[in-house]
Amino acid sequence: MSSFILSLLVFFPLLGILVLTFIPKIEEKVIKVVGFLATLPSLVLSLYVFGFHTGGGDLTKFNESLYWFGFLPKGNPWEVNYELGVNGLSIVLVLLTTVIATLASIASFHIKKEWKGYFMLFLLLELGMLGVFTASNLILFFVFFEMTLISMFFLIGKWGYFEKEKAAFSFLIYNGIGSAILLIVIMVIFANAGTTNIAALTAIFASPEGTLPIPGQFSEELRLGLLLAILIAFGIKLPIFPLHTWMLRVHVQAPPAIVMIHSGILLKIGAFGIIRFGMGFFPDEFKTLAPIIAGLGVINLLYGAFLAFVQKDLKMVLAYSSISHMGIVLIGLGSMNEAGIQGAVFQVVSHGLISALLFFLIGVMYERVGTSYIDKLGGLAKVMPLTAGFLLAGAMASLGLPGMSGFVSEFMAFLGLFKEMPVLAAIGAIGIIMTAVYLLRAVLNVTYGKANNLYEGTFDIRPIEMVPVLVLLGFIVVIGVYPNVLTQPLQIALETIMLGLGG
Repeated sequence: MSSFILSLLVFFPLLGILVLTFIPKIEEKVIKVVGFLATLPSLVLSLYVFGFHTGGGDLTKFNESLYWFGFLPKGNPWEVNYELGVNGLSIVLVLLTTVIATLASIASFHIKKEWKGYFMLFLLLELGMLGVFTASNLILFFVFFEMTLISMFFLIGKWGYFEKEKAAFSFLIYNGIGSAILLIVIMVIFANAGTTNIAALTAIFASPEGTLPIPGQFSEELRLGLLLAILIAFGIKLPIFPLHTWMLRVHVQAPPAIVMIHSGILLKIGAFGIIRFGMGFFPDEFKTLAPIIAGLGVINLLYGAFLAFVQKDLKMVLAYSSISHMGIVLIGLGSMNEAGIQGAVFQVVSHGLISALLFFLIGVMYERVGTSYIDKLGGLAKVMPLTAGFLLAGAMASLGLPGMSGFVSEFMAFLGLFKEMPVLAAIGAIGIIMTAVYLLRAVLNVTYGKANNLYEGTFDIRPIEMVPVLVLLGFIVVIGVYPNVLTQPLQIALETIMLGLGG
């Protein structure tokens, strides 16, 4: 059955862009309200599709397929269709995207210049992210993937902080290399398989012989090479050490609303690509590389944790924290069992919510005092007690306090790794201890550290600013207390993954 709900979900931000073109650029309030309202239709539709799925509905109902273009007359294998579809994993990430994008549009109210251009690029970015998670065709996926890269480049370079141009070009170079590698992978697959349909390719690669009806075949060496290329392309996005330096600059120099999206969603495209294309297309080869992937996860976890401990800038603490927490995703995937993979997916969602919350709060503080250095933010609890309380709650979630989403994801990822590689898991557990150390050090120095006069005349978090905080914190607690809210919609997707892995 075909419908156009997914197309509406993906392209509704385009309507907001069209409306913004007719609004004078000096109408600040109107532009900001329209930018916010333009995110709501996609949010409502994602909630509907997610609710339909959790209620037992078949997501194939929403599949779309239209002839797009071809290299031979229509009906031949060498054609590319416009294809959208979702499964349990992608609909969870679609919902995460729409929630964070809507809340980030509220955070964007702090933007002080050229609001029209900002919100047009902001909505284009949301469109690209939604397209990435719903595309059922590799070429369409790549188009949406590039859309996010272009819009992010301008959002960082135009509305960022002091070294915004350097951060924007660093982002563009690293992610451009990843895109080039991904394009080569897509072209090789298309040349050998004659299709770019993701479901068809998954079935082809799962064939016992590994051969294709047209026009060639994938040798074991080629399959392993393609998997390595996929890991590099999406490893840059995740990021995997040592391909991470660009991300540090973005987290520090981009405006808070954009960092919410970058840390909350865009990094997760890396995990999504590794799961859907790396693990989905090449499960046997992924098994071969699993110990290396788990090892890289432990390196990420420890490297990020130890460097976060010595940072003086709260933004840098959270930037290295993101690297560390993405290591947990790799640890879960490298375990190659259901507990670990489920923990990795939970970590993708959990870190998206927690990092968005923490970077939003940093934006609130930066708006008041103009700095994010820990030694200059001391005494926050005296003048901004609500903000300090929310910051502490976000830190507790990030370090894995039971009852919050971070605990569930870390527990399952390490449970999976302890089953397969106990020594490596024991080494990685040091990173969990360090997470508590660096987060508590940073947050306690900010909230109860030596007070200074930067806070003179400042005020606590405003009601409109509390909306993103309460929504994100609510999701974090709900997932932590009742993990089944994610387990149920993810079950079929996880079973499919495990079936491909032979489990």
